[in-house]
Amino acid sequence: MWDAPPRIGDRIAVVGAGMVGCCVAALLARFPGVRVQLVDVDPARTEVAAALGVAFAPPEQAADGCDLVFHASATEAGLRRSLELLAPEGSVVDLSWYGDQPVTLPLGEFFHSRRLSLRSSQVGALPPERRGRRTTAERLGLALDLLRDPVFDVLITGESHFDELPQVMADIAAGGQRGLCHRIRYGPG
Repeated sequence: MWDAPPRIGDRIAVVGAGMVGCCVAALLARFPGVRVQLVDVDPARTEVAAALGVAFAPPEQAADGCDLVFHASATEAGLRRSLELLAPEGSVVDLSWYGDQPVTLPLGEFFHSRRLSLRSSQVGALPPERRGRRTTAERLGLALDLLRDPVFDVLITGESHFDELPQVMADIAAGGQRGLCHRIRYGPG
């Protein structure tokens, strides 16, 4: 995803405080001496960021001068803001999926003069040089071990039985329920 792990003193922003962005911010906060800021348009994410042990800011107040920004908002505005937050020679790792939606970016302005880079994440495959190191089962096991940390419990915003899913999804889409991570129970009701 990026060339090197975060180093002591690195300033990192995660733009987009949905499930993916929150998980990335929580994992980055584990690196010693790394300053992580979660950036989102929803002020309700302030409490989530605090529970994850990271700073929070709305996009217009986010600290710039970042060495690395992970973009997870799936919006053009979020990706633009991610580029703006970078220090010279900084990198954005774009974790978002846009489908067939076109995205326009300011690749003139400061993009070249500050020598910024934009990397895509690829969730479908590992880079060839890493494919033989760990099996799929080992990677899944590691992910599940990391998710056992109780800090991630703050991301669970509700729970329902599978049979209730159509109504729950309609409520989430209509804004009646928070939908950060709604847990679904299977089996007998």
